[in-house]
Amino acid sequence: MGIDSESDDLPLADAFRAANGLVSAGLVEDCALGGALAAIYYVEPFATYDADIFFIPKDTGLTAGIPAIYTYLQAQGWQVEREHLLVRGFPVQFLAAHGLTEEAVREAQAIEYQGVPAKVFRAEHIIAIAASVGRHKDLARIEQMLQQADVDKRRLDNILQRYNLRLSKL
Repeated sequence: MGIDSESDDLPLADAFRAANGLVSAGLVEDCALGGALAAIYYVEPFATYDADIFFIPKDTGLTAGIPAIYTYLQAQGWQVEREHLLVRGFPVQFLAAHGLTEEAVREAQAIEYQGVPAKVFRAEHIIAIAASVGRHKDLARIEQMLQQADVDKRRLDNILQRYNLRLSKL
């Protein structure tokens, strides 16, 4: 729905190119867009501050390869601002995936965004992750996803059961 628009001002294609570069360089196993921008793929657009790219680390140590990712992207012209890397001034956060988010990366939907191959979390994983976090904005996202996205209820129920999660009464 929202992020596949050719008129977006977000440098999302650059973020996807960078993520693909991290995989090609062997710094991460795989990665996919999660968080609010992933939700926007399925529902009406809403304001969001940054892009969250979840990755499956090759380095399973304490830093999960973050220093190598930052070094690689800084060499590509990205700037660092606190926990974010900036591409053309837009903040992108690279987050190591584990458990539910690792499954979400592995099962992410392949898309093409402005000619760049990419992956985005499936609606069912976005809902389950929001349920696991449980902030007010996550509960609102769940409600929006259930109303607007084409959700596979069986898949969602399976994920929720396996991760011992429940959807709060909305």
